[in-house]
Amino acid sequence: MTVATVRSYRPRAPGWRWILAGSLLTVAILAGVIIGEMPLPPDTVLAVLANKLFGAGYPVDSINAAIIWNYRMPRTLVAAACGAGLALSGVVLQALIRNALADPYLLGVSAGASTGAVAVTILGLGGGALGLSSGAFAGALLAFGLVAALARAAGGGPAQLVLAGIAGSQLFNALTSFFIARSANAEQARGIMFWLLGNLSGVRWPDVSLAAPAALIGFLACLWHVRALDAFSFGAQSAAALGISLRRVQGVLIGTTTLMTATMVSLVGSIGFVGLVVPHAMRFAVGPRHGRLVPWSALAGAVFLIAADIVSRILIPGQVVAIGVVTALVGAPGFALILIRSRGRT
Repeated sequence: MTVATVRSYRPRAPGWRWILAGSLLTVAILAGVIIGEMPLPPDTVLAVLANKLFGAGYPVDSINAAIIWNYRMPRTLVAAACGAGLALSGVVLQALIRNALADPYLLGVSAGASTGAVAVTILGLGGGALGLSSGAFAGALLAFGLVAALARAAGGGPAQLVLAGIAGSQLFNALTSFFIARSANAEQARGIMFWLLGNLSGVRWPDVSLAAPAALIGFLACLWHVRALDAFSFGAQSAAALGISLRRVQGVLIGTTTLMTATMVSLVGSIGFVGLVVPHAMRFAVGPRHGRLVPWSALAGAVFLIAADIVSRILIPGQVVAIGVVTALVGAPGFALILIRSRGRT
């Protein structure tokens, strides 16, 4: 792909690809509801969904209905939204910063979220008015604000943003460790550490109403700016030559990335490698054009995190493994393979 093709490129009509993507996502969501610590028959799952969505009135055991609708369905939907949001964030940051190692936590958002969660849970900030998710979201926004201010003071370029993100992450990680060591008892420390590794166990329908809109807003914003993302892949000067408003587009996309990441981290904790590995894998599969890369990365991120959540529930009988452990076990070797395969192509 050249700069000339970027100038003339427009996203093509959806066609069969959107139908395929919708089918794959539907199958993944159904698998996330069916498979678990206690496998449920597919006909029972479909009956419960028909009852809840269309008032069908099929006879279903009340316990199975509660497990499917109140536990597994919201958990699977939040996993899909988080996977899509983190993958899209990785796509955006890798294009804007032109750094193959950029991921959603580069801007210190994850570290700030963990500090906010610890401050609310252990130190009691907010006087009980804030929950763990609210504290994490506030901490994520505070961290990004400090990182953005530091990067602006240092010159405002992509390199300064990366360095400021690293500094901010180290600062907030240190604060989190200090708060836990200073004020937490053993039970609180264990709960916080499990949450920081990624935890979908406490997800319910109100969390879906936060995660799904954040992922949808991010998806639409990325689709709207696919031409700009293609241009930024060649550098800021090339983007400016194509008539793209650098500050406006960068502000919108980085702000959208922060919103998605902060929302997801506040709900489920830190889940690594999704925003790092999925965009690279999709570039091999569909190419570098963001008109295809954006939707397929969102789909792959959603399916990947649903699959990781399924594995986290069945890997050890009677125990739920932190989902961040599963994504790291899969993502680290996957990223190593991508690096080896891409040798000589950069």
